[in-house]
Amino acid sequence: MNIPRSCGVLLHPLSFGGPWPCGTLAEEARAFVDFCASAGIGWWQVLPLGPSAYGDSPYQSPSAFAGNPYLIDPRPLVERGLLSPKELESYYVDSSAGATGIDYGRLFVMNSALLDRAWRRFKAQPQLQTEFELFCSTHAGWLDDYALFAAIKETEHGHAWNTWPSALRLREPKALVRFAQERADIIGRIQFSQFLFFAQWRALREYAHTHGLKIIGDIPIFAAYDSADVWAHPELFRLDDKGTPTHVAGVPPDYFTATGQLWGNPLYNWPVHEEQGYAWWIERVRHALQLVDALRIDHFRGFEAYWAVPSGEQTAEHGRWEKGPSYRLFNALKEALGELPIIAEDLGFITPEVTELRDSLGFPGMRILQFAFEPEEDNQDYPHNYPRHCIAYTGTHDNDTAMGWLSHASEPAKRRALAYMRAKGKTFSWDLIRTVWASPAMLAVAPMQDFLGLGSEARMNFPGTTAGWWRWRMNHDSLTPTLGRKILRLSKIYFRENTRE
Repeated sequence: MNIPRSCGVLLHPLSFGGPWPCGTLAEEARAFVDFCASAGIGWWQVLPLGPSAYGDSPYQSPSAFAGNPYLIDPRPLVERGLLSPKELESYYVDSSAGATGIDYGRLFVMNSALLDRAWRRFKAQPQLQTEFELFCSTHAGWLDDYALFAAIKETEHGHAWNTWPSALRLREPKALVRFAQERADIIGRIQFSQFLFFAQWRALREYAHTHGLKIIGDIPIFAAYDSADVWAHPELFRLDDKGTPTHVAGVPPDYFTATGQLWGNPLYNWPVHEEQGYAWWIERVRHALQLVDALRIDHFRGFEAYWAVPSGEQTAEHGRWEKGPSYRLFNALKEALGELPIIAEDLGFITPEVTELRDSLGFPGMRILQFAFEPEEDNQDYPHNYPRHCIAYTGTHDNDTAMGWLSHASEPAKRRALAYMRAKGKTFSWDLIRTVWASPAMLAVAPMQDFLGLGSEARMNFPGTTAGWWRWRMNHDSLTPTLGRKILRLSKIYFRENTRE
């Protein structure tokens, strides 16, 4: 994958400002696209777009295919007669005094109530059914299982699928048919929410393309255990005869985490994937590439070798490296889908075998400027060591913001950073941006928090923790013409301006 010299912004759509409990895909999203066009930004990178569940992480979604209904903007539903203006009043939040973090508990209740009202009116309008039925049939390969899974989960008060009644847990055909008949309305509402999400996302992506903005998506390497994917396809995962994972995913202890990171995702049964021609992965990537222009695959090194931790361990310390599918998977993907516009998230402990796999496939890797300064020795995250064929970041969603990093880094790391960039404390986030923009990397990206010069209060996530993150939102008036001109001026200096060619 090759990209002309350009720049991008990392911002999840849930973080848009606006009058609703979280960012959505309509008015504020289009204003963001307009801002990117005025600022010469050519790429918008998002986090995974799937529904969130316990812990609110987009990397632990109940579906590898579904969209997040929280992102549905309710205003177009008013225009279609599916909601009344008065019904939006309870969904409104006053953002005039500044950004408020996302309250996922309130959001869950209010979003569900709003979509339920829209669904009831939608059913009463026959002229709207044809497009919905076409969507359901087109996406039946994943939508049927997801809607059934989500409906059972709702009926079972949100409990994980391994606690459901055995007939539903084990997907006994008669039990599933009976449930589908008895809960047809719930299943229909869930399908309807997906119909709305994909319609709004498709319209936003088309709007972005008309303004010269391309989108980088993000897919986690592993599926969540409590997901439609694992429930519907247990043979594809390493589970015992009770449906319990035998081993789970994580990463071993390193410089940053003394006991490693225990993610808890079930590991793939790669021999079965190979027997099936990697069909599930082909459909997953095909589906994702219908939504975005390029894909960042999280934890790319896991395709070469992954850290397998026996189920029941309290930390990731006692795992072992096991070989992944490597070239076999990507050869199957290329044969089915052609050349793959994939960015390899190659952070952490990377072996020569991982580097060889990445380079032979032609995937660019990632460089994080924040990571350069903590080690005392020269390293790959210093811009003087960047190849052209990489994506360079000031930081990612897992890092502190630039200003937050400066507040919490060790004194030697601060001195190295300030000396390397000839930086000043008050402008540190822009010094990082300038340094990444000046680098040889073909694409330079900064999180929106760094453009805004925000501190640790705006941090998106802290790896290895499970609660209290993914909540940051922009102020409703953050995207000013002054900020756009500042980004454009910098991009022109370093020849990264998007010219919409």
